[in-house]
Amino acid sequence: MTQRLEGKPVAEALDAQSRSAIAARPAGAPGPSLISVHRGVDSPFRFYLRRQGKAAAQVGIAFRDEPLAAGAGAPELESRLRALGQDPAVHAVLLEHPLPPPFDFYGAIDGLPPVKDVDGVGAENLGRLVAQRPEHVPAVALAAVAIARHYDLPLEGQPVAVLGRSETVGLPLALLLAGRASGIHATVSIVHSRTRDLRAALAPARTIFSCVGHPGLLDRSNVPEGAHVIDVGLSSVPDPGRPGVQLAVGDANAAALDGWAGSLTPVPGGVGPVTVAQLMASTVRAWQHLTAPGAIA
Repeated sequence: MTQRLEGKPVAEALDAQSRSAIAARPAGAPGPSLISVHRGVDSPFRFYLRRQGKAAAQVGIAFRDEPLAAGAGAPELESRLRALGQDPAVHAVLLEHPLPPPFDFYGAIDGLPPVKDVDGVGAENLGRLVAQRPEHVPAVALAAVAIARHYDLPLEGQPVAVLGRSETVGLPLALLLAGRASGIHATVSIVHSRTRDLRAALAPARTIFSCVGHPGLLDRSNVPEGAHVIDVGLSSVPDPGRPGVQLAVGDANAAALDGWAGSLTPVPGGVGPVTVAQLMASTVRAWQHLTAPGAIA
């Protein structure tokens, strides 16, 4: 039987830690605050904002979304982030992405103090991760590792494959898995679009983390029997039984891997809820850092 690695219990444990930390603050002291800056309010994005707001409320974080005005350009975005970075009442800032051209996401996020860049995607935070002194780490990467640890998957010293090499997921995840600071010490292979033989590249892996957004990429033809699969990919495909309806799917062909893989995260319900909980936990850490005696943003 293939074990389902549900994200709910992992997210609940993280949320309990966040609530406990916030509840322990001195009477009358302000709690943490999280600001989401975004451009565009289509329906999928509104759903994501609602989920952020609900998760924040559940643990005691003040959440506010700040949309950019229609027609706003890069100077307005940079000014907004600069103001939030200087505001002592703001402890954490998210810049939702992708941003349409000509916006420079990375240039904009680098204008934030690293402690407020709670998704860990700015140059300083990523550089600190490389140097094994992380401040904030991308929440998706943290979530994937949290699930693997919760279910005690074989990582330390073991061959692990990461599919994808993006700056926001694949590369940070590989660094976490191989790193000394995380205490995981896995032997990591990074597989990407130029890898010539996917099956051969994955053959040694005991655990596979897939972050490419390619529906159904992983099946019995390339996943070693008994391997564990953490499916970080998220795509939308038409529902064959319901015209006009889209289904959320991952990189793994779950039906094909059932009874073949040792374990598999469902999509949805796997990495997604843990990612949101990790983001709230990072917000709490930023708040603790910024409100500690003598703290400097």
